Amino acid sequence: MAGMREEIMKSFKSDGRLIMVTVAAALLLIACGLAVPGWASAADEAVIDKILAGVEKRYNVPGFTADFDQESILKAMEVTDTAAGRLMVRQPGKMRWEYLVPDPQTIITDGNDLWVYRPEENQVLVGKAPALFGEGKGAGFLSNIKMVRESFQISLMPDAAPGQYRLKLVPNRSTVDLMEVELNLDRKTFNLVEIATFNVYGDETRIRLSNIDFSDPPDEKLFRFEVPEGAEVLQMNP
Repeated sequence: MAGMREEIMKSFKSDGRLIMVTVAAALLLIACGLAVPGWASAADEAVIDKILAGVEKRYNVPGFTADFDQESILKAMEVTDTAAGRLMVRQPGKMRWEYLVPDPQTIITDGNDLWVYRPEENQVLVGKAPALFGEGKGAGFLSNIKMVRESFQISLMPDAAPGQYRLKLVPNRSTVDLMEVELNLDRKTFNLVEIATFNVYGDETRIRLSNIDFSDPPDEKLFRFEVPEGAEVLQMNP
């Protein structure tokens, strides 16, 4: 049993942790505002200010839903995993990721607690989001807007796809899990099209969003989780 638990936790840290760092460090953070670096050129600074203003206005809503496609590249293992499903977000700091393929899985956080439910194994991983991801990374940003504004240097990348802006975010204090974030945004709507994160090991996670709907915020009850009767419950450690 101990060996099985180690494998489960290893699986989560190589996949779920990448997912949560990606989302917490990018998707919800941009709605809070980010600081433009002092070394940006005047022209770039003006464009970045315009982009951030557009993004903040667009995501200044109680919540939204979207479809997502995910690609995770674990460099050392030379493994590329893909997945897809449905995302629900509600401010502040609440997320629900419903993975539909290849394997059903749900990741839920209310900003404090975190649950990872795997129905096929009838297993639930339970933890504290801030404790799991630590100060200054992941869900730690969600409760501290000032930290967000002070934590990234932002630059405009020249190789954006047609009709998009591309921003590079470098944390002032890099961590093992988060070295760099890239955001791709629609030029007209300021919708977030793709988030990419990179860690110190060269691992990369890309999440592409589509069918974003701001008109009907998801219900609060979707961000709490009742452990199914008979399910195996495992505690996650940082």
